[in-house]
Amino acid sequence: MDEKAAPVRIEPVPEPPYVYHYYPRPRPKVVVKRDLLPGLVIALTTFAFGLPAAYLWSWLAPAQLKIVSAQDSKFYPIGVESYHRLDALMVFVLIGLGAGVVTGIATWLLRQRRGPVAMLGMTLGSFAAGWMAQWMGGKLAAGAYPMPSSIKANDTLLIAPALETWWGILAWPLGAALAYGCCAAWNGLDDLGRRLG
Repeated sequence: MDEKAAPVRIEPVPEPPYVYHYYPRPRPKVVVKRDLLPGLVIALTTFAFGLPAAYLWSWLAPAQLKIVSAQDSKFYPIGVESYHRLDALMVFVLIGLGAGVVTGIATWLLRQRRGPVAMLGMTLGSFAAGWMAQWMGGKLAAGAYPMPSSIKANDTLLIAPALETWWGILAWPLGAALAYGCCAAWNGLDDLGRRLG
């Protein structure tokens, strides 16, 4: 049989219609009760780091060389020594900003506690740590540069550095909130990755 077989025509099978359904996940809710104790621990731990920051500031901040006036027995800075007032404040602000960035990143790494409660505890603890650093730093600096028992006119003295404004304590909480906020913005998940940890 030399007859050629007729080619078999195969009809394409129509694909069944696919219906895609989108089931949105429920938005994660803010966990408050479970995060209260960890938030308090974060605040107290951050507050405890105010003491090393105070010691670091008292060690780095420059003292002022002053002369005792013969007319009114007040202390007046010699030459450009008055610039050390700003130097002391800037050293404190830089310490606060650095500590704040480290605090914000360290708090962010507590993955199971990410959220507004941890951030609030961190910010309040940072504010308290900045206050402790300023208050204790002044005491430590005054102890490092004691005043002589007798002072007479035209004496030159090294006066301990002092922070004359309280605005510097805002550097720590601002640095911490900024670092934590940048981490949260970079993450981009609704629950900040808590459920994955």
